Amino acid sequence: MPLRLAELAVRFGCELQGDPDALVERVATLQDATPGSLAFLSNSRYRRYLAATRATAVVLEATAAAECPVAALVARNPYATYARIAQLLYPARSVRPGRHPSAVVEDGAVVDPSAWIGAQAFVANGAVVGPGAFVGPGSILLEGASVGKDTQLVARVTLCEGVRIGRRCMLHPGVVVGADGFGQAPDAGHYVKVPQVGSVAIGDDVEVGANTTIDRGAIGDTVIGDGVKIDNQVQIGHNVHVGEHTVIAGCAGISGSAVIGRRCMIGGMVGIVGHLEICDDVALTGRTMVSSSIRQPGVYSSALSADEARRFRRNAARFQKLDELARRVRRLEGAAEAQGEDDE
Repeated sequence: MPLRLAELAVRFGCELQGDPDALVERVATLQDATPGSLAFLSNSRYRRYLAATRATAVVLEATAAAECPVAALVARNPYATYARIAQLLYPARSVRPGRHPSAVVEDGAVVDPSAWIGAQAFVANGAVVGPGAFVGPGSILLEGASVGKDTQLVARVTLCEGVRIGRRCMLHPGVVVGADGFGQAPDAGHYVKVPQVGSVAIGDDVEVGANTTIDRGAIGDTVIGDGVKIDNQVQIGHNVHVGEHTVIAGCAGISGSAVIGRRCMIGGMVGIVGHLEICDDVALTGRTMVSSSIRQPGVYSSALSADEARRFRRNAARFQKLDELARRVRRLEGAAEAQGEDDE
């Protein structure tokens, strides 16, 4: 449904520069926009596209408003404001109540009449599906699993025994929640499987990306706090605790019993060793390896950027000698100090 710029400006607290009666009905990038489109500018790298944009309106900061050739919605946080407007232009699908003829719902399951159970989905005895929930095609809820109000399991989502999902969550295709954690006790060169008797508790307003896995706890639960956003192909080990409103980018791996604070930002391919703690408000840049606890908020990095191959190999060889070089430096410093004392 087309939206008037005046309505958007009032609703989201923007300063409007341009025709208040102009309408937008879709979103587009600055460079690809056509009349009727809404674009946004939040990254200075794309500022070069602003002057030539054909969008009906652009959401941007005040510092860029004078350069905008079309209507501008001036916002303190253009990206977040754009996201909220896009939600209006592309509303979430409404859930029709009922179940597909091919769905299997066992007699002991509790399914709210307003929920939808999709094609070839399975809901086991003791599972609970809340009001307005959407259980997409091929999804599985095993015994004791529960899904809160207005939560969506998009497709092929598996919730193992006892998993609890809060309200207004979205789990994308291929997500597995509550599979066994990797618990193996070494014994004389062999391994003994440790029973994983906990489960997983996920709070409200959580989003989990495609093919992400969240393991059940060995003893007690793995816990994902309210508002957490998890990207695709993330691995979260048993008994991990992730604090509220933390975001985790693709291919990150968090080992068992790690505790992640609130409002953290974990970049792509980050690895976090188990049994450590990361405090609130920590940002880990892509490919960072965390091997000890972090107790002060801030931005942390450890990955090396790409380099010309021959120079990288030379530097890598030198890195292997770093400890030896450090020892030599300490010896030389000690000898120099001793010589200085003798001279005195």
